[in-house]
Amino acid sequence: MSLSKNKIKYIRSLNEKKFRTEHGTFVAEGKKIVFDLLGNCRCQFLTGLPDVLQEATSSSAEEIAVATLDELKKASQLKTAPQIIGVFYQPKYDIEEINLNEKLHLVLDGIQDPGNMGTIVRLANWFGIEHIFCSPNTADIYNPKTVQATMGAIARVKVHYVDLADFLKKNNDLPVFGTFLEGENIYTADLPKNGFIVMGNEGKGISYNVQKLITNKLFIPNYPADMSTSESLNVAVATAIVCSEFRRRL
Repeated sequence: MSLSKNKIKYIRSLNEKKFRTEHGTFVAEGKKIVFDLLGNCRCQFLTGLPDVLQEATSSSAEEIAVATLDELKKASQLKTAPQIIGVFYQPKYDIEEINLNEKLHLVLDGIQDPGNMGTIVRLANWFGIEHIFCSPNTADIYNPKTVQATMGAIARVKVHYVDLADFLKKNNDLPVFGTFLEGENIYTADLPKNGFIVMGNEGKGISYNVQKLITNKLFIPNYPADMSTSESLNVAVATAIVCSEFRRRL
């Protein structure tokens, strides 16, 4: 089976959230991400160059189509055409079945940039964080730019969209950490092995309703303290620093 014009149109339509929601699917491009996902997510459709598809012959894709590089370029959202493109079903998770105790979790409150979102998912995977809980206005994990930025980590980190205030209130037996200018120095603060780490919007920070539920305020100090510096850190960079410090204590 070869890649048809209708399939190209379908793949490209998934660049828009309304069609991703309608079909319950998302697109991944390139060997690294597609191959990672093939072992973790249901694949609806797989298309690529013949030799690359041969490497994925053991996959359980519902449909497979051989494509030329020119056809892949037409279907792709990337500047450089990938060797393989996969359409995957969006996984469904039951939050009630998750054991939140004794583990560290990320909470994203209004992260807007798909690149930041994808990078944070990648960081979570690196630091052994299995679940990320997001406000409804956080960037869509299935946005093609977000998927690419995860570099395959989307296959191993579970992302959930919830009402954060309700969710944190329901799980108030765990500490909730957030970064603030008036917070305690993260390098001297007592950091446990479990809890929620809240990272806020790139411009506005953590929303008021969620701020009220923060139990431990942390501060990432610049160095040296008396030197003129940038106003703030990029949210993905700040996430990396915070997660690294929590894990270092173990």
